[in-house]
Amino acid sequence: MSRVVVTGRVPEPALQKLRAEHEVDAWEGSDSISRQELLRRVAGADAIVSLLTERIDPELLDAAGPQLKVVANVAVGYDNIDVPACTERGVVATNTPGVLIDATADIALGLILMATRRLGEGERLIRSGQAWKWGMFFLLGSSLQGKTLGIVGMGGIGQATARRAKAFGMEIVYQSRSEIDPAIAAELGARRVELDELLTISDVVSLHCPYGPATHHLIGAEQLEAMKDTAYLVNTARGPIVDEAALALALREGQIAGAGLDVFEQEPKVHPWLLELENVTLVPHLGSATVETRTAMAVLAADNTLAVLKGEQPPTPIS
Repeated sequence: MSRVVVTGRVPEPALQKLRAEHEVDAWEGSDSISRQELLRRVAGADAIVSLLTERIDPELLDAAGPQLKVVANVAVGYDNIDVPACTERGVVATNTPGVLIDATADIALGLILMATRRLGEGERLIRSGQAWKWGMFFLLGSSLQGKTLGIVGMGGIGQATARRAKAFGMEIVYQSRSEIDPAIAAELGARRVELDELLTISDVVSLHCPYGPATHHLIGAEQLEAMKDTAYLVNTARGPIVDEAALALALREGQIAGAGLDVFEQEPKVHPWLLELENVTLVPHLGSATVETRTAMAVLAADNTLAVLKGEQPPTPIS
């Protein structure tokens, strides 16, 4: 029987799977585990099931010890994990791709609708108790039909977002490291372009690329200036892909029409300038926040853990 440390609260079905075969030390606190407590708990662990709020770095891996076999991240992104440090120590790192595609694409489309139709502004107006009256020019937004959606990162979530947008009558262009399956491109009517062109022709730009050194501040002042002044930016990927200060300035000065953000550069902190603006929709990292999706993510992380502890190939290793 191995010892498995779970760094935060996860759905019970995943814990049941792990407890059926191993000793499980799961953090049950309502707040995130402190760094000091995490370093103490992982000592002697054979497996760590981690949340994206925990940094898996050389210090933590060394605190766990040489018997550590696997770090199973309950997230598709893994910028919180030092993968080379894991590899160097013979620790398998895994993530949970696939199971959160639809939930995140739903949030992306929701943010597109909220931004373009100014739904957040409308709700805040009513909740504030201010007087309002219907009028021909009251809170006018922008329609999606016939507009161009530019998707940066055409993986599973990007494709699912494109499929939803196509149902709303949008044209699809995308930027990615490689061409997508020709059959999928034909289904979506999607055309691959370079990022510079995507920014200049898109009415909505939706970010779905992974985060790393190559995509840090991929969208900054220069890129925002290249966008139409009637365009919108949506980010459901990772916060640091966007330079928040540059975005806030662009929104304030009308360089772009609006934005919708599910992730933030210094999460959970939000740039204070963004909080002052009406033309940005802000939601607290809800991309995968459905009961079904979070349960599937945790169960997949448990399956990855159990496979490695049995000496088997995990379902979704980080390559």
